Amino acid sequence: MLTIYGVHRSRASRILWLAKEIGLDYRQVPVIQAYNLADPAAADAPLNTRSPAFLAVNPNGRIPAIDDDGLVLHESLAINLYLAKRHGGALGPADAAEDGLMTMWSIWAMTEAEPHTIEVLYHRVGNPQGPCDPAKADAAVAALRAPFAVLDAALAATGFLVGGRFTVADLNLAEVIRYAGAAPELFEAAPQVKAWLAACQARPACREMMAEREREA
Repeated sequence: MLTIYGVHRSRASRILWLAKEIGLDYRQVPVIQAYNLADPAAADAPLNTRSPAFLAVNPNGRIPAIDDDGLVLHESLAINLYLAKRHGGALGPADAAEDGLMTMWSIWAMTEAEPHTIEVLYHRVGNPQGPCDPAKADAAVAALRAPFAVLDAALAATGFLVGGRFTVADLNLAEVIRYAGAAPELFEAAPQVKAWLAACQARPACREMMAEREREA
């Protein structure tokens, strides 16, 4: 059985959404971020990213991680690409070209978008590691205007990133772009992105994952 390490309020949300899309049976181990605890090393501390038991799974001390029948993987976007290829049907690639495109867009999400979308989230919504800095949020919004324009153009033909259908590339990127939700000016300037993200988040598997996220302590 697939084991997913992490809580919904982390990048593990991407893995949980994908597992629901595919219909995978899985076990979730709720590892929380050490920075959310006053003393992650305390004897009564819950399982967290600095716990020896979790560091044995991912020595980097980050969530998510998975164990899929003995194969241990870290890095959320790579995990999803793997799961989609192994189990995903239409969510995964039909051929080598689609595989390349799905990998390209997932890496694009990590390099071109997420460094800035996470800054929007942290500095317009709430920063778990310090005070919000409006100037950092504004700088991130400015840096995202060009990537949003690139994404908007890519979505214009079919409304999806690869193969004219919803795939792991859309899911991976939607979870990154979601962090910029507190910058509506970006979405107003990129109507294809706005419609695409709404469609992705309207999927039953995403709605189920988000409902679980809202119920999470």
